[in-house]
Amino acid sequence: MRNLISRCPIEEVMQILSGRWPTLLIYYLQEGTKRFSDLRRDNPTISHKMLTLELRRLEDAGIVRRTEFDGYPLRVEYDLTAAGVRLLPLIDALGDWWEATESNN
Repeated sequence: MRNLISRCPIEEVMQILSGRWPTLLIYYLQEGTKRFSDLRRDNPTISHKMLTLELRRLEDAGIVRRTEFDGYPLRVEYDLTAAGVRLLPLIDALGDWWEATESNN
């Protein structure tokens, strides 16, 4: 994640949050802890592989926490870390901006 062209922190943030899924996953995790299957239900067009990759990327960035529970079948839950929770006002602001833009057109 540290392959930055410039020294701008926005560039690093955009590398983490860019793409179709990261902000949506954060948005759905604001409701609380979710299992992998819950996130698939929230995002029915994401593939199993892509969801796994995006969750790992968010986990590596310190935005999402993965908790694994013993037993069979294996149970895994995801929730936002403190850093992920701090992103919520920004994501909400993007949604508010879009709604205001759409209502003006």
